[in-house]
Amino acid sequence: MLTKLNRTKSQKLFADATQLMPGGVNSPVRAFKSIDSSPIFFKKAKGAYLWDEDDNQYIDFVGSWGPMILGHADPSIEAALQAAIVNGTSFGAPTRLENEMAAEVIKLVPSIEMVRMVNSGTEAVMSAIRLARAYTTRENPEQTKILKFKGCYHGHADALLVQAGSGVATLGLPDSPGVTKNATQDTILADYNSPEAVTEIFEKYKGQISAVILEPVMGNAGCILPKPGYLEFLREITTANNTLLIFDEVMTGFRVALGGAQQRFNVMPDLTTLGKVIGGGLPVGAYGGRREIMEMVAPAGPMYQAGTLSGNPLAMSAGLACLKKIQEPGFYDELEKKSQYLIDGMTRVIDAPLQTTVCGGMFGFAFSSSPIYNYADTKTVDSDSFKKFYLSMLEQGVYFAPSAFEAGFVSGAHSYEDLDRVIEACRLTNL
Repeated sequence: MLTKLNRTKSQKLFADATQLMPGGVNSPVRAFKSIDSSPIFFKKAKGAYLWDEDDNQYIDFVGSWGPMILGHADPSIEAALQAAIVNGTSFGAPTRLENEMAAEVIKLVPSIEMVRMVNSGTEAVMSAIRLARAYTTRENPEQTKILKFKGCYHGHADALLVQAGSGVATLGLPDSPGVTKNATQDTILADYNSPEAVTEIFEKYKGQISAVILEPVMGNAGCILPKPGYLEFLREITTANNTLLIFDEVMTGFRVALGGAQQRFNVMPDLTTLGKVIGGGLPVGAYGGRREIMEMVAPAGPMYQAGTLSGNPLAMSAGLACLKKIQEPGFYDELEKKSQYLIDGMTRVIDAPLQTTVCGGMFGFAFSSSPIYNYADTKTVDSDSFKKFYLSMLEQGVYFAPSAFEAGFVSGAHSYEDLDRVIEACRLTNL
């Protein structure tokens, strides 16, 4: 029988937090509601490990929800931050570091010719949507609608908080109060991986769709890969209808391949949103794309978007250090090898139906006997089995995302010894 870890300090801190913050957290999925537990309060991280306030150690597969591709407290990122901080944390004015970061992103992401730095993935998506509408309505004022996919999460902007995946699904909220019909009236929903659904929508709203936005690999309904040819289909139908294709690569960018999902699948979008990895663990976001589109952004063009802390030297320094290190030869081959090793081991020892995916440094597993191709398919996931599995793994010092509808992340800091420990913990978990 497993010995329960002492989490007295975490429990006390959470009790205090509920009086200070809504639900006791600053982001909903951290609240552990879907597993009927209370959150762990962490105080330290290094490499592949986390330590909580009660000094329990965990092997981490959340990685701050994706950014920690090198592992926590990577020495090269720490050194870059220490060098930057002595010169000031923010100027609200141009810096050389912004030039260097922009040049690095343009070099690495195939479709990006110009880029604008912002402070979060949500901000990047809001800006990209506004830019897409500004671009398409120049010639067709009716071309204002946005097509998104059920279960794809693009931040908490009103217009896109419709069937938005993990956070909402975990809390059992179909939509969010406070989002008006007017805010979402130009948002159209389709099933991911369904060419038929998209074709029908383009026929119904001919000449009205400004952009199609999607996570090229869904990461907020588990980890769902595009079917062969699906991204190519989206590229073809958007081009044929003078509609922009936006890849939300906040999660997949520099995660599934050095050039993101667009490089891995060799499909080039018109606009790309980025975040997470490009900040090296600091708050950051970016959007970029074809030069003719990006030149519509103020002050070069009429589409207004601004941000006081955009491109601040700390985020740029950490991000540059991260981007340079992940370009080391063999980094992504080894990252995917580890992801596959973990998933193969879990599949081998878990005595329950399991659907799994691996894509670079992302992985997913779902307790289901049916294949999962879209958000609707996630209804077959056995949430009770996930909860039992999750709590058992937590007691054995393994930290997965506290939701059955989230991707997991492997870092360069995970060792095969770490992965073997996780696989053994899976074997000891009886479902």
